[in-house]
Amino acid sequence: MSTEFLKNLTILYVEDEEPIRKNAAEYLRRICKEVFEAKDGKEALGIWKESQPDIIITDINMPRLNGLDMARYIRTHDTQVQIIIATAHSDTEYLMQAVELQLVKYLIKPITKEKLLGALNQSIKLFEDKSKFAISLSETCSYNAYTQLIICDGKEIKLTKNELLFLDLLSHHHTRIVRYEEIENAVWPYDGMSQDAIRSLVRGLRKKVPDGAIENVSGSGYKLNVYTGG
Repeated sequence: MSTEFLKNLTILYVEDEEPIRKNAAEYLRRICKEVFEAKDGKEALGIWKESQPDIIITDINMPRLNGLDMARYIRTHDTQVQIIIATAHSDTEYLMQAVELQLVKYLIKPITKEKLLGALNQSIKLFEDKSKFAISLSETCSYNAYTQLIICDGKEIKLTKNELLFLDLLSHHHTRIVRYEEIENAVWPYDGMSQDAIRSLVRGLRKKVPDGAIENVSGSGYKLNVYTGG
């Protein structure tokens, strides 16, 4: 599953060993919308209450409040947040509690990028509300990174591979202008981007989105104009 979906999500990473936490958080910040850090369960509860992250990744053995007790408390108040447990040991009792608490995944340390990505992709599949992956382009048109489709007036509009790469890039950075260099790296990382290629891509995509959704900023790049109502 594409990491593009993760760009819409916020993550809370809970781990008392700072080097492990910092390393994982650094990686997650490159692929997710926002990452919060906590050094134990008690600190994590405060962040969870205030920030309402989409996914929580937590160690089990921590001072003050362990990961399973923290997860148990959160589950009594929130059934939607996805919780992933990480531990250095495989223990049947822990596994049973993980099932009981409806946890997404039980990860055995050391935690690698591949393990993290696999667990996060599994979490995405469990989200009931896929609207968090949608961005409005007009009153009746939106782009959904989960389905990789544009929906206009209830109709699905499919995208080519390059259109999808380009639109995902613009939607993730919709608050600013996306520079030509960034577009080249995302869409044409090996072949290089010609003026004809980008113009042809934008011309084709503009036929699929509402007027004014994709704006060319002369000499700089492109910007996605998100519909906010009114």
